[in-house]
Amino acid sequence: MEKIKEILNELKTFALRGNVMDMAVGIIIGGAFGKIVDSLVKDIIMPPLGWLLGKVDFTDLYIVLPFTDYGKFSSLAEAKAAGAVTINYGLFINTIISFSIVVFSVFLMIKLINKLKSIAIKEEEKTEEATTKTCPKCFSSINIHAVKCPFCTSDIE
Repeated sequence: MEKIKEILNELKTFALRGNVMDMAVGIIIGGAFGKIVDSLVKDIIMPPLGWLLGKVDFTDLYIVLPFTDYGKFSSLAEAKAAGAVTINYGLFINTIISFSIVVFSVFLMIKLINKLKSIAIKEEEKTEEATTKTCPKCFSSINIHAVKCPFCTSDIE
């Protein structure tokens, strides 16, 4: 019984660590973002693209297998209802476009995060520079308020 309590305490410590919580939030937001991108592709991007390409509905682009056993179907839903085996290359095109949008969005987000990190590092460096000065005798970095160098004991003016 004591061993079970110890394992549960370890699990609680692990689950409540910042990294795990951040990852959980990221997964939830990522799932929601994926649904938004999926809707963007299916409902906003693909209809005008299909219209421009000759009024093609990408969700109805498929190949029936085997090629001779089934008749022609007017839609993918009709083919599936009849039990036909299909290769749904139109849905695959939609998925590739969705994936490309997600990859591009993640790229932009990481680029923004890296830019914000570099700005924060530059600000930190400016703060460090304002708190130190260089000894004119030994060129050591010393506190800006020092009147005597702790390294060479020279008086600082």
